[in-house]
Amino acid sequence: MPGTAPHDPNPPATPTTSTSPTTTLSTPSTPTTQKSAALVLVLACGGSFVSLLDVTIANLAVPDLQRDFTSASVADLTWVMSLYAIAFAALLAPAGRLADTVGRRRLYRVGIVVFTLASAACAAAPNLATLLAARAVQGLGAAALVPASLAIVLGQVPPARRAAAIGAWGASASLAAALGPSLGGILVDVFGWRSVFLITVPIGLGLLLVTGAAEDSRNGERTPDLAGSALLAGGIGTLVLGVTQGSAWGWADARTLACVLGGVVLLVVAVVRAARHPRPGLDVGLWRNRPYAFANVVSFLFGVVLYPWMLLGVLYLTQIWHYSELRAGFAMTHGAVVSAFAGLVVGRFAQKINPRTAVIAGELILAGTALWLGLAVPETPSFVTLWLPTGVTLGLGIGAVSTGASSAATLSVAPAKFAGAAGLNMTARQLGGALGIAVLATVMQREAGHGTDAFADLFFLFAALSVLTAIAALGLPTRPQAAPAAVVPQHAPASAIEEVPA
Repeated sequence: MPGTAPHDPNPPATPTTSTSPTTTLSTPSTPTTQKSAALVLVLACGGSFVSLLDVTIANLAVPDLQRDFTSASVADLTWVMSLYAIAFAALLAPAGRLADTVGRRRLYRVGIVVFTLASAACAAAPNLATLLAARAVQGLGAAALVPASLAIVLGQVPPARRAAAIGAWGASASLAAALGPSLGGILVDVFGWRSVFLITVPIGLGLLLVTGAAEDSRNGERTPDLAGSALLAGGIGTLVLGVTQGSAWGWADARTLACVLGGVVLLVVAVVRAARHPRPGLDVGLWRNRPYAFANVVSFLFGVVLYPWMLLGVLYLTQIWHYSELRAGFAMTHGAVVSAFAGLVVGRFAQKINPRTAVIAGELILAGTALWLGLAVPETPSFVTLWLPTGVTLGLGIGAVSTGASSAATLSVAPAKFAGAAGLNMTARQLGGALGIAVLATVMQREAGHGTDAFADLFFLFAALSVLTAIAALGLPTRPQAAPAAVVPQHAPASAIEEVPA
């Protein structure tokens, strides 16, 4: 990659030293380094897992919540999911930028503490207002975890292993998506809705105990512009709120227009401010990097398809095939498991499967799967002949695209910008997802009572969008980028940065 030095993936076993106070040593793999590498990978995957698990695990808790909070409407209870998603999307980009400057381990610790305490508060909430407030705080903690978790592992593994680390990180998110609906359904059925929030508390405490394995690497810059970061977060959150609620409020409703237009204005102000500020809250320079810019476009379009497709699958199974929510959750599981496997494979063979190939192949698989479902959409259950094979192809496509896009985004920037790049790229996917869900809700509302027609129309739309995403992926690198040099922790001891063994 231009502007970066080539890296020898096989450093000499003999340690080297330098007069520079921040120079680190390269050491051969030992049992200690292997243990440290494993803990760092656990931190990265664990942060991704709990953050994405809480996106879906509460979806099947609405009926049980309604029994406890009898005065709340279903629309009120959907805010339990929406507030988490909005806060999560709003803080991803600012949190990534902050992680690179104040320290990735430091922000990870803050994120996991906030997330865990908020999870406990959700489980103990005496009323809906308390639950909603705790869910919003939980989303803030998750937003800090995601970019910091990826940057931690990328900063401590050799460049040759970074794509594999991204694959593992993405696979943990796919596993969370797989477990969320089914695990949530079981917990609600056996223990009640509070258990879906309580289950992440011990996971959070366990991750907090092993954060010492991570180096607190940062890029040495001063704290970014907090006012600009607040404008960015406010703009994203307000825009996502308007798009998410557009179908419920009405697209011409004053609240929807105020949120959408207000969010756009705040984002424009944030970008203009970032372009002029010496310590911007948003690193607009990242978009001058062509592979990274195209990776953001791909992630946005991928989100437009991915999030509504997951919801549409559950709606199809429950409304057309009349599956129970729990059965529908299990029926969606095999696709997410295949997605996790595909992500690991793409990461493992990153030298042969470059980001462009992975994304284009994955999107064409998604397009074919969507077309197949759109042409079929049977009213009678056909799990073995339709749902099982399309779930497998769906998982293959999602795993390939997710890992390919994430690799193209993070591996095309310098190590000092890993967290900021990851946060901004994930924000693009979340914005796309919010728009996709809004389109889904609008189509389903317009074609209510038309049976399978609405589902067929949406699957055809997904096929077209997948082809469009494949076209956008032509801007991704045609071969693996030359990995930049390893990040140097600002407060590392004079010992080695431990590398993950091959």
